[in-house]
Amino acid sequence: MAVYVLALLIGVIAGLRAMTAPAAVSWAAQLGWLPVTGTPLAFMGFAYTPYIFTLLAAIEMVTDQLPQTPSRKVPMQFGARLASGGLCGATIGTSVGALLPGLVAGVAGAVIGTLGGALARGKLAKSFGKDLPAALLEDLVAVVGAIVIVSTPLTL
Repeated sequence: MAVYVLALLIGVIAGLRAMTAPAAVSWAAQLGWLPVTGTPLAFMGFAYTPYIFTLLAAIEMVTDQLPQTPSRKVPMQFGARLASGGLCGATIGTSVGALLPGLVAGVAGAVIGTLGGALARGKLAKSFGKDLPAALLEDLVAVVGAIVIVSTPLTL
């Protein structure tokens, strides 16, 4: 049961920051924390995959602070978060032979993270009087949350 909760939670992280979740999951796969060798998602553990996703995550964290960055709720942004959550949830699920349930849980988590994250950030930005502190706090939650999730031992 824990694997489905972790897949859902990594989806929530993908809803907050679309590239942070796959960066964390690919590092976990590459380090052997998520055994995906010989599965359709083995590429998540390839040597260069974590570096590519980490670079994309860093770029996303910078561009997220820019005023012209579109809302995470527009179709393109929302879709990217759903895809990321699905990929990451499927990777966590695959590590214990549950690709499809992991994918579904990851997508569900991405919906929660996208909509809930937008609501929470909006309220935080209003209370701070500006968006930057809220955005940085969201970055911190995404990074720390992702690390905690991928470092949690998996069980069915």
